[in-house]
Amino acid sequence: MKVLFPPIKPYAQHTLDVDSPHKIYVEECGDPKGIPIVFVHGGPGAGCTLDDRRYFDPQYYRIVLFDQRGCGRSTPASFGNLDKNNTAALVSDMEAIRIFLGIDRWILFGGSWGATLSLVYAQQYPARVMGMILRGVFLNRKQDYQWLYQAGANLIFPDYWEEFIAPIPLEERNNLIKAYYKLLSGDDEVARMNAAKHWSQWEGQCATLIPCKAVLERFMNPHAAMNLALIETHYFMNTCFISDTQILRDAHKLENIPGIIVHGRYDMVCALENAYALHKAWNNSELHIVREAGHSALEAGIVDVLVNAAEIMVRDHR
Repeated sequence: MKVLFPPIKPYAQHTLDVDSPHKIYVEECGDPKGIPIVFVHGGPGAGCTLDDRRYFDPQYYRIVLFDQRGCGRSTPASFGNLDKNNTAALVSDMEAIRIFLGIDRWILFGGSWGATLSLVYAQQYPARVMGMILRGVFLNRKQDYQWLYQAGANLIFPDYWEEFIAPIPLEERNNLIKAYYKLLSGDDEVARMNAAKHWSQWEGQCATLIPCKAVLERFMNPHAAMNLALIETHYFMNTCFISDTQILRDAHKLENIPGIIVHGRYDMVCALENAYALHKAWNNSELHIVREAGHSALEAGIVDVLVNAAEIMVRDHR
């Protein structure tokens, strides 16, 4: 079974001015002359971690990572400042990064929301994408929101669900995304922090097949939890600023892009049907269902298939 590559440090770090006041953090690792691959992180709102550099062989890849608007080392932080933070802006940022780095074509590597953003980018700029590796696909349909935040995953985790809905008044539980956004964007700091904790805890509890302390702690970090919860509810209140049918409707635009889709069979955050529907609509894709895994990119079975997928892309593009 393949594992992550050893930790590495960036050989270059950049701050890219985009729409004022936003400045995007970008880093490059691996071989400056290698095959360009960009890591598109999830959330929206999660930011990159040190482990995100480690899915790719640094001997062959020019690894590009960036923190999306309001996340991680990009500025300003999202707290109370969601201006100009939407999907079209993030796609524009990705294209600005590609041009800034002098990259003609690159591979997109995205998980969860990162898969969504990668698909939207590829549908807008197909000539700039040489391949995609997507994990834990989220298609942004109404049913996908319903599954995690209204009716679906709650039947699998009724005990965790009871904790999740606890901060929300009974009369507002018919629209939990809206109710959480109201708390997270309100003036009561204690209520905001409590809502962020419960929102992020729910996602962390659902993220792995086997409960994982390290994954849950990452979700529960107070700063990370607030960022994730606020940006996610901001995007989800607006169906991620795209049509809920766009990704499948425009899948034909991906026909010249080879793709590897990786999805845990027991993914409770983004149900497997997301990946299956995308695979059926995207003729140039292959689907790998990981039997003993959920949603997290850090589960052993998911790591194994993702690292192998990156190695396949190397062989295909050298």
